[in-house]
Amino acid sequence: MTATRVTIVYESMFGSTRRIAEAIARGLGSDTAATLVRVTEASDSITDTDLLIVGAPTHVHGLSRPQTRADAAKWAADPERDLELEPATDGIGVREWLDRVDELPARCAVFDTRADIPEIFSGSAAKKIEHELRRMRSDPMVERRSFLVDKQSHLEAGELERAEEWGREIAAAMHRLVATV
Repeated sequence: MTATRVTIVYESMFGSTRRIAEAIARGLGSDTAATLVRVTEASDSITDTDLLIVGAPTHVHGLSRPQTRADAAKWAADPERDLELEPATDGIGVREWLDRVDELPARCAVFDTRADIPEIFSGSAAKKIEHELRRMRSDPMVERRSFLVDKQSHLEAGELERAEEWGREIAAAMHRLVATV
């Protein structure tokens, strides 16, 4: 049996979303060939994969924009915030990538990182990503997932473990799909 191929495209400002993407990849297990790709390096055509997973931080109730990414850089420059900016945050975000991508696999999964408050107040980047992927005819295999950060944009305790568990859920869903084909 060949390994299932998964591409995880992510956007991360301070490392939390990247760390979640890495944990999801670990959770997918050894039967999955997972490739992590920073959105600034993602191809406009994602066809050599069985499943696309896309994740981003929630900015102002949805996906980041150039201005919110610039604001994140200002936050990182503030020594009282204890934040370190990830590389290549001055490039495109998931919003812009989704606007230019032309080919996607039939199956996807989406996640975000967002403040640890009810989604009605924080919004959800994952909700926006899922909407766009469905519009582009890529159907979610599992329910979208949010991973929580505190007011300082650091992951809450237990979120990496939740991300690994979600990766295992995705792997199980892929195995069930393959078994029915």
